[in-house]
Amino acid sequence: MGLDPTQAALGTWSGGRFMHFGEPLDDGRLEALLRPGAGIDTVITADTYGQGDADSLLGRSLDGLDRSSYSLVGAVGHDFYEGERDGPRGFPRFTDPRLREEAEYAGYLRMAAERSLERIGVDSFDLLLLHNPDRTGYENEAVWDAMAALREAGLSRMIGVAPGPANGFTLDVIRCIERFGDRIDWAMLILNPLEPWPGELALEAAARNDVRVITRVVDYGGLMWGDLTPDTPMGERDHRRFRPEGWIEAGTAKLDAMRPVAERAGLTPIQLACAWNLSHPAVECCAPTLIQEAGPEAHPVEDKRADLAALPAAGLSPEDVAAIREIGDNTGSMRLKGANPEHEGPEAPDRWPVSDDLADAGRRWRLDPETELTYSG
Repeated sequence: MGLDPTQAALGTWSGGRFMHFGEPLDDGRLEALLRPGAGIDTVITADTYGQGDADSLLGRSLDGLDRSSYSLVGAVGHDFYEGERDGPRGFPRFTDPRLREEAEYAGYLRMAAERSLERIGVDSFDLLLLHNPDRTGYENEAVWDAMAALREAGLSRMIGVAPGPANGFTLDVIRCIERFGDRIDWAMLILNPLEPWPGELALEAAARNDVRVITRVVDYGGLMWGDLTPDTPMGERDHRRFRPEGWIEAGTAKLDAMRPVAERAGLTPIQLACAWNLSHPAVECCAPTLIQEAGPEAHPVEDKRADLAALPAAGLSPEDVAAIREIGDNTGSMRLKGANPEHEGPEAPDRWPVSDDLADAGRRWRLDPETELTYSG
């Protein structure tokens, strides 16, 4: 077995190969980037990335390393074995009733975990996450019985939930933790100084239930690396094209307002983002996206890795945390996924109405869905 997730982590969504952020790296360069060591000892993959290719590449990156020297985090849940890809929406969740019944959930999850491990070339994960669940994934006890069975079978030392791919799922995560927190060890949430909302809203429930948190999108689409400008070329498939017009300019202005805090603390922008995240209850790991931007002014992605690896252990003062949050406040800036009071029409795989039990869960954590989870422009 390896380590628990450490304060800095690398994901196979980095490097532009399996998720389209920036320029795609070749195999050798990406393998070297992801190889644990030199200050970063946690790596994260998901079986659906490249339909297994990310697992295989990570396996080559890990080849020859002592298994006890790093933390390996996996994620399963999108069925690319029997499901058909739905364009940019990706593959269906394994809980899709068109694919299988509840009694078959455990068999699918075991098969997916075993095949992912086989591709990576190891016997077990340190942490296995349920990747981008639909409503059934958050609410169905058979799902979490099956995830716990993977831990009992020795396929993973810990289990957790990874909402997504877009932002939201706040009430769903809170209620899932309330119901299954005795089984859940970790959750992965979107959080950064320019997107404190809605991720912060779930952290108290996580902390009170001893669920530790990995944060992703820590870099805010690459802005925190310091080489993204409005003139940076982006490919047609770059995921950041889904962000609203002007997001780079608005984010840069907010980042500039945060720079005095970073300079006073001796931190680079990405280190400031990580330190701010780690100052929150339950947050113990930061997994920004390492992006090789296009253009002559772009920083080599290897330098970005070194920047992340140099993240100091010391955090920010409560006053600095509050000041950064005030600058970066994004409350109401987007339409959230998951349970949402604004949802209309049939339930979708990534958005559904707020049920009574979810509304009750919100009230237990002093969260009013009608005022705190709605879009205000």
